[in-house]
Amino acid sequence: MSFEQRAKELVSRMTLAEKCSQMQYRSPAIERLGVPAYNWWNECLHGVARAGCATVFPQAIGMAASFDTALMRDVADAISDEARAKYNEFRTFGGTQWYQGLTYWSPNINIFRDPRWGRGQVTYGEDPCLTGKMGAAFVRGLQGEGKYRKLDATLKHYAVHSGPETLRHEFDVSVSNRDLYETYLAAFRYIIENAHPAAVMGAYNRAFGEPCCASKRLLGDVLRGEFAFDGYVVSDCGAICDIHEHHHLTNSPAESAALAVNRGCDLNCGKAYEWLLEAVGQGLVSEQTVTRSVERLFTARMRLGMFDDDCPYDRIGPEVIECGEHRARNLRMAEESIVLLKNDGVLPLRQGMRVTVIGPNADSRDVLLGNYNGTPSEYYTLLGGIQTVCEGETLYAEGCGLVRTDEQSAPALLREAVLRARRADAVVMTMGMSPRMESEEGDACDSTAGGDRADLELPAVQKELYEAVLATGTPIVFVNVSGSCVSLCRQQETANAVVQCFYPGAMGGLALANILFGKTAPSGRLPVTFYRSADDLPPFEDYAMDGRTYKFFKGDPLYPFGFGLTYGEVEENWEDDSTVLLTYKGSLPVNYTVLQFEYIPHKSLRDFKKCLLRPGDVKRVTF
Repeated sequence: MSFEQRAKELVSRMTLAEKCSQMQYRSPAIERLGVPAYNWWNECLHGVARAGCATVFPQAIGMAASFDTALMRDVADAISDEARAKYNEFRTFGGTQWYQGLTYWSPNINIFRDPRWGRGQVTYGEDPCLTGKMGAAFVRGLQGEGKYRKLDATLKHYAVHSGPETLRHEFDVSVSNRDLYETYLAAFRYIIENAHPAAVMGAYNRAFGEPCCASKRLLGDVLRGEFAFDGYVVSDCGAICDIHEHHHLTNSPAESAALAVNRGCDLNCGKAYEWLLEAVGQGLVSEQTVTRSVERLFTARMRLGMFDDDCPYDRIGPEVIECGEHRARNLRMAEESIVLLKNDGVLPLRQGMRVTVIGPNADSRDVLLGNYNGTPSEYYTLLGGIQTVCEGETLYAEGCGLVRTDEQSAPALLREAVLRARRADAVVMTMGMSPRMESEEGDACDSTAGGDRADLELPAVQKELYEAVLATGTPIVFVNVSGSCVSLCRQQETANAVVQCFYPGAMGGLALANILFGKTAPSGRLPVTFYRSADDLPPFEDYAMDGRTYKFFKGDPLYPFGFGLTYGEVEENWEDDSTVLLTYKGSLPVNYTVLQFEYIPHKSLRDFKKCLLRPGDVKRVTF
């Protein structure tokens, strides 16, 4: 029988109470039917998260900066290997608990429309084309090919969701049809049509007056109708209870559960579906509707091979976790995620130089890992990577705290940084943000806006340190570490080089050092616009796209979307709209990305291709 037929047969043997229990993310065992307990909640945005040691790749926004779909698929394949290995071991306990299963709630393909959104680091940036293509590659790598699915990928958060974090449980979004389809739904549609993800997760907020996890328009008319999605829908965690607690559209959890199930939400992360049996008893939802959802869920479990003994992925063992091949893949992705924004010739640094590394992010593991991360058993901080690669003397000074410095220690830290800068041939300043300052609601302890950012500025204490080191006259390579845009106007004006290093994963420090010392040519491009100030932007709460992203921004950005330098010169000669001749004048091989734009009537990314250019190469690229 097909997976669907087998699921129908199994579900037909369940009682109503058993069926309702299987629509909760912590699904209990049904021993009489041989159904083991299963927890549906797992995360792998940039590596298997929250389940012990794993390869930690660059944060999603950094991988987007690579513009490398082939590498992205390879990364996702490595992640799915490690996820399967962990599942194969965890299930020997008789069932899976949190973060031990095969159904992964990744990737996040929301559009990063405003750089103040603290959760934007887990997206693929501001452009739907880039998001769609990188997301599709990620989904293909996670799910694999063949009779069985390797993992289930889940697109989130559907739809029209990108902060503010403090309002996410209650706000209502209404946008034009053009913004809805061109910006907010485009990546969902592309990935569904081209990569066939197993699941979609609904968002917390309302859209057009309906809760996203119980929206006739979004779930019924668009997702299952226009997009022909045939997988299952899961709620964000607690989102069904939001329907009565914050949106005030229903009066009880039973009513909220019934509304969500009737509208097409099959699985609940949260507690609302604990009331589903009561909702059926009250006549709010039919058993037939419940049965339809449970059949979808068990079709998914069947397709993952959970009830079979011939699934080839069952043979993947723990030796793949953080293996040498995965570390090499991680290093390559980290190198491709780094973006060179300015260089007056100071880079690459000469071997034998005395280099001083200064800044609160220099020796921080937090900024390597971002959020939704696993635990690496081996990692290189930015300082550690430079110390590994630099053949000359490496000095270090913290200089200041991330957002504040203890009054007693501040003068000493600042003076030490100045003294060590004076002794150096070049200074590498590692500054910027951290997940403590920008993250999801409740996770960022140094945010005054619930995980979001009030502005785009560096903290005052970091600005003070920068000016003090600048005054020494020693050449400065400024490395900004962040998950989003930071106003770097002063650095663009005064630093000798500016490098954007998105939270770069466990190998991030080594990747940065390889680029700084010319072992690897920089090849990353910005997946977001770098504005000069938050004053250039519309209000954060406004979801209309006018004035946002490279497509609709009317001002002069500091660094535009897609910007990125390398150590050589690449000349692009477009022969027509779809063919470009590349001439490379450089001394290092470079993985170069060609961007193809169209005008509809505004500028819009149509496609992109990554190609290897060796010194002296002349290559023709056709779209």
